[in-house]
Amino acid sequence: MNTGSDRGTNESATGDTTTGTTAQSGAETGAQTAEETQHVSKAPAFIKARKSLHLSWQVGVFIVGLAVIAAGVAMLVLPGPGWVAIFAGLAIWATEFAWAHLVLRWTKRKVTEAAQRALDPKVRRRNIILTTAGLVIAGALIGFYLWKYGLVLPWDLKDQ
Repeated sequence: MNTGSDRGTNESATGDTTTGTTAQSGAETGAQTAEETQHVSKAPAFIKARKSLHLSWQVGVFIVGLAVIAAGVAMLVLPGPGWVAIFAGLAIWATEFAWAHLVLRWTKRKVTEAAQRALDPKVRRRNIILTTAGLVIAGALIGFYLWKYGLVLPWDLKDQ
C-alpha cells in the first residue's frame, strides 16, 4: 500500500529534471492519487489475511449496519434520534464498503451546504416569517374550535 510519503524521495532520487520525466512523474502522481482514493477495508490484518474470514467480517458489518439503519427508520416514527441512527449505520457500512463511503461523503457535503444556506439572513428571515404565519393560523384555528365547541376535559364528561 502506497501511503504517498515517498513522493518527494522518488523525484529527488532520480535526479532527472527534463520535461519528459516531469510529465511522466506527473502521470504517476495522478495514478497515486487515484490509488489513494480507493477504499480500504478497516478489518484487522489477521482477518484480511484469510478470504473466508474477511468475507464473514463483511457480512457481519453489513448485518450490524443494517440493524442500526432499521432501528433508525423505526425511530423516524417512534421516539428517538432516527436520522442519527441512520447515519451511524451508514458510517458502519462505510468502514467496509466503498459505495457506503461515497454515499456518506456525499451526505456530509449536502448537510454542510444546507447548514450554510440556513445561515443566510434572507433564508432565516423567510423561515421566521413562515413560522410566525403558521403559528398565527394554528392559533386562530384553535381559538375558533374553542369558541365553537368549548373546552371539555375528559374527566368532566357527564353523559357516561
